[in-house]
Amino acid sequence: QALASILSWREASPSPNLLAPVDLDAAAESWPVAAADAVVCINMIHIAPPAACEGLLRGAGRVLPEGGVLCLYGPFRRHGKHTAPSNEEFDQSLKRRDPFWGVRDLETVAEAAVAHGLTLSEVVPMPANNLSVVFQHHAAR
Repeated sequence: QALASILSWREASPSPNLLAPVDLDAAAESWPVAAADAVVCINMIHIAPPAACEGLLRGAGRVLPEGGVLCLYGPFRRHGKHTAPSNEEFDQSLKRRDPFWGVRDLETVAEAAVAHGLTLSEVVPMPANNLSVVFQHHAAR
């Protein structure tokens, strides 16, 4: 449904810079995208199993060029602690819905990103106790 909505908006306001939406499973071994200047993921890794986060990091490491960025947005724990009581309540509600869901620890995600050539470059606090997190891709050494 979301892809159909995006396609409808794109058709209503055509732009040469806006490509058609792509059905992409972040955890898949291959993506229907060979290369990207940036990968943006909004409000996903906390409502998906850890394999989706790992797949996102792996896929971004594969499709991004040297200096390309992976931008994440959403709630995170910092150093194993929630950033606000509301995030802790949200985390508990997610885990009640699915035990594989939950607010991820930013440092754990950043550590996993390193294996895919991604380094944490910026963390920006956002409204509603969310963070914008930017990783930069570095070629294999």
